[in-house]
Amino acid sequence: MWSSNDKKSNALGGDENFTFLGKGVDFKGIVHFEGTVRIDGRLEGEIHTKGTLVVGELATIKGIISAGVLVSSGKINGTVTASERVQLVKPAVLIGDIRTPAITIEDGAHFHGMCDMGADRWEEEQSAAPQEDDHENVHDLSIHRSKVRAQDL
Repeated sequence: MWSSNDKKSNALGGDENFTFLGKGVDFKGIVHFEGTVRIDGRLEGEIHTKGTLVVGELATIKGIISAGVLVSSGKINGTVTASERVQLVKPAVLIGDIRTPAITIEDGAHFHGMCDMGADRWEEEQSAAPQEDDHENVHDLSIHRSKVRAQDL
C-alpha cells in the first residue's frame, strides 16, 4: 500500500519534507516551507516554498503565494507566483493574478484574474534576436506599379 512505486507518494515529493496544515487550522502571517506543503485549513498572509504547495478542497487562502508547483482544489484569493506550474483541479476557485510558465485548469475549476506566462521573456528574446534590415523578399507594389506605368508612357 505504501510502496515506493505509489504514484501519489511520488507526486507529493517522495523523500522530501512534507508539511500539513489540517482542517480547522487558522493561520495569519508569513510562512516559509521547504519541500511539499498541503493546506486544508485557512491561511491569511504569505506562503513561500520552492517545492510543491497542495491546496485541499476545504482550504481557503487569502494573500500571496510563491511556490515551485501549485496544485489547488480549494479557494485562493490573492497573487500566485509559481516557478514551474499551476494546476487548478475541480472545484478550485482562484481569484487573483498568476505568474507561471505553465498552467492547467480542469473543467469545473474557476479562475478570475490575469495570467502572465512569460510574455516578458518572449519580448526579450525577440528584441535580442538579430533584426534584418534588408528586405530582399519583401515587395512594395506601389514602386512596382510606378515602374510599370512609366514604361507604358
